Amino acid sequence: MSNHHATVRYRDDDELLAVAVPFLEGGLAAGQPTLVSLEPDRAELLRGALPRSARVEYLSTGDLYARPAAAIKSYRELMAGLVDGGATGIHVFGEIPRAAIDTSWHWWARYEATVNHAYDEFPLRSICAYDTRTTPRHVLDDVARTHPFVATPGGAHHPNTGYVEPRSFLTGSRPMTPFPIEGTEPRAELLDPRPADARRAVLATAPGDLPPAEVDDLVLAVSEVVDNAVRHGLPPVRVRIWADTGQLVVSVHDAGEGPTDPFAGLLPAERSIGGRGLWIAHQVCSEVVLHRGEAGFTARLAAGRPW
Repeated sequence: MSNHHATVRYRDDDELLAVAVPFLEGGLAAGQPTLVSLEPDRAELLRGALPRSARVEYLSTGDLYARPAAAIKSYRELMAGLVDGGATGIHVFGEIPRAAIDTSWHWWARYEATVNHAYDEFPLRSICAYDTRTTPRHVLDDVARTHPFVATPGGAHHPNTGYVEPRSFLTGSRPMTPFPIEGTEPRAELLDPRPADARRAVLATAPGDLPPAEVDDLVLAVSEVVDNAVRHGLPPVRVRIWADTGQLVVSVHDAGEGPTDPFAGLLPAERSIGGRGLWIAHQVCSEVVLHRGEAGFTARLAAGRPW
């Protein structure tokens, strides 16, 4: 089994098609499952460039890319089913939705690094497409560091000299861009709280317009992450909570180094210390950002739309 993870950074529709069409036709010619996960306009562009008889499966980006951990889980289940059905190779051409890139790239960058490890057991050839006309420079820089191969027009794939191994990428210190609400005074600050204290504080500050289910999910995630910080981090543990219409943001900071597993949160927890809490948070929050710095480790959890 092997996982061949490539990217194309395209400048126009013609360049997108010049990479995508030969790649997909190669999968079809080999009799392998061939899948596309693009936003509707580009999916239709690609559909029109392929023969009408092409047996390509089109996946919904909205459902698939709700959260990075959920995307990994869905792809793994999909590919496991295809392999069980006899597939000896799988071709996937996809893109992360523009809205996710613009609002929550930090955890999608972690996703792009993690899939180099998470899909190793599958016979996968995949290409991730990024439109250079609309993708920010810092995102393209991360794309260059998280893809071992670069796809070029005509079907060629070349080793990417800028590629960084997943563990190095994920354990490095990355800037944590603050949400606008973090420029205001927190509604609550707690020092060395118990998980129960943190749960009460989140409930007490939650805006009334957030759906109760989203608040409950954040309460659970914060409780788990605070428990991690108390049990496995170093004091002091500080919790700060910001709330406003349609948004609720909680940061949990301790003086430790954070989880030893670089894939914590994105892959199911097994024996990794603190892994279960971050796995839960990645399943239910609007966004999770993990930051390692000289002062310690911070997990920022969000409900609603703080961007």
